[in-house]
Amino acid sequence: MTITINGEGREIREGLTVAELIADLELPPEHVAVELNQALLRRVLFKETTLRGGDVLELVTLVGGG
Repeated sequence: MTITINGEGREIREGLTVAELIADLELPPEHVAVELNQALLRRVLFKETTLRGGDVLELVTLVGGG
């Protein structure tokens, strides 16, 4: 199925959760903010939120520096 991540279409497997997607993308979950279909998704919901075809996500990672 196809979802959109940061403006780009991406094929994913059925039943994938937000937490699994973040792991597949090798992003540190504690440093990722997720907007799903224009609503901010709370981190505690990453493991239980299953993605569906047509979903639109914006993933933002926090970067530290000095």
